[in-house]
Amino acid sequence: MADDVVPRTFRALVETAERKFARVRDVPLYGRGTDNQYFQKVFKAYMKLWKYQQENRSKLVDSGLQRWEIGEIASRIGQLYFNQYMRTSEARSLIESYVFYEAILNRRYFEGSGKSRGVRFKELRFYARFLVVSLILNRTEIVKVLVERFKALVDDSKTTFRETNFKEWNLVVQEISRFVKANTAFMDIRPLRYCAILDSYPTSLPYVARFHAKKVLKFQDALLTSYHWNEVKYAELTLDTFRMLQCLEWEPSGSFYQNHPVKLHENGGLADHSVTSGLIDINLAAEMTDPTLPRNPRKAVLYRPSVAQLIAVIATICEELPADSVMLLYISASGKASHSSLSQMEISGTSGKSSKLNAVSHNYHEQNSLNGNYVNGNGDSSHFFENCLSLGPSRNGDSNNLYPGDILPFTRRPLFLIIDSDNSHVFKVLHGVERGETTALLLSPVRPSLKNRAGTDVTQNGSQFTFFLTAPLQAFCQLVGLASSDHGAEVYSDAVSIIATAFSEWEVILCTSTSLDLVWAQVLSDPFLRRLILRFIFSRSVLTLFCPWEDSDQYLPVCLPKLPSSVSPDSEAVQSVILRLAKHFSVADSFHFYDT
Repeated sequence: MADDVVPRTFRALVETAERKFARVRDVPLYGRGTDNQYFQKVFKAYMKLWKYQQENRSKLVDSGLQRWEIGEIASRIGQLYFNQYMRTSEARSLIESYVFYEAILNRRYFEGSGKSRGVRFKELRFYARFLVVSLILNRTEIVKVLVERFKALVDDSKTTFRETNFKEWNLVVQEISRFVKANTAFMDIRPLRYCAILDSYPTSLPYVARFHAKKVLKFQDALLTSYHWNEVKYAELTLDTFRMLQCLEWEPSGSFYQNHPVKLHENGGLADHSVTSGLIDINLAAEMTDPTLPRNPRKAVLYRPSVAQLIAVIATICEELPADSVMLLYISASGKASHSSLSQMEISGTSGKSSKLNAVSHNYHEQNSLNGNYVNGNGDSSHFFENCLSLGPSRNGDSNNLYPGDILPFTRRPLFLIIDSDNSHVFKVLHGVERGETTALLLSPVRPSLKNRAGTDVTQNGSQFTFFLTAPLQAFCQLVGLASSDHGAEVYSDAVSIIATAFSEWEVILCTSTSLDLVWAQVLSDPFLRRLILRFIFSRSVLTLFCPWEDSDQYLPVCLPKLPSSVSPDSEAVQSVILRLAKHFSVADSFHFYDT
């Protein structure tokens, strides 16, 4: 029957696309494997399906096609683009994902299908995924809209489908509400991403351009992982990894960066003036990204991995690391054992491979604590396995602790290691015993310092050290107890200028220093790593001058090898900046300045 050709062809395309989608859904989001070719095949299948339904929409609707089915196809394409972004860190993929999700919302594909529980779950998953994409893109206004609609949808679901337990969706609502609350303070000051306009300083640019160490390393790969008991998170993205993820990316609009707000139509639809609303145009991202920007470093993000899983991912990245490249490893975790009463939902959310991997991890520790690979000059290896970070309980109840000795094998390759923990200083033992390349170490304070002691809990605000590395002005304000409403926008804008001027001066100092260690010199040309170094100098100086001098070591971050004394907290070039900033906010009495 001729009338059946179009719907039969459509269903066949749907089955083909879904079959291909199932094969890539659980592909690991790290490594430089050959899976990308198959991802392209999945994209091609869904684009063919999308084009077919567009060209034959009227016939398909006559044959019974529902609007939610169109929405489900668009949602899958958005999900594919997001997965591609998580694997490659390509800004365009993230924006393409947003374009598809935003069109689903504006066209209301899922509305009117509330009688079907299966369709309702598809709609809930759509909102949950769209929220992740919008958060990472910093679309704060649309995030607020999505959160309210998501809450209302969950409430309606509990009323409409009384026989169904929506406890897990309630937890998702609580997660996103908590995340948004923790992430909104001071977030409108400037983007976390590296912006060509805001992060490149004209006066120091010639010095950076001319600077060339004997060895220069390229930064192309990073691994970010975080786990603290009851920390702020949404899905598998914690507040700390969320901030680091953005900190290691280029602002997509680059040199033509503008902050366009998202506004609502009178009928409740969305009008985003930086995205063409209602159009699903797969080429739209090209108009929103600066083609002159380099590629983002590839980032693997792990939430509460088993130690064996973490080691396996580090090994994979190190093995595939291009020549003359450095890997950034960021680990945020407590030095104490995790809370014993983790919810079953959280425990079941770990990788299905973790039980097998934990057995590998247990054998790994037994073997390496006995062999002679990790010994100092006196033959003593115990200090590599005395203290640790806790990555949370494993599924089978075994310990899940990461020791300094676990990282040592990977020092055969260049590492830029950031440890954010109340036990971070135990990783000092890695310095000087590396297996091939000296590791650049940035270690957080053992204890946070805040004027308002109630704000020190990492489970409420994220880590203070990570906050300094990703949003230094906001971290300074949090430190001294300032709220975003305490001053007008002009005051914060002037503060941004103070910090920018300081960073420009410090760049010149580092580029012209004769005592800069090769470890820092070989990464100084990279804009992301250079910015992290500058922000470390800022955070160390602020915390040094803020803390009481007695017993202050536990409140201060550490870098190894040491940076030049010309950028130490008691140097004129650094201390004068902190004094100026403190006076600018009228909080100078909170600091203890040295005589210079």
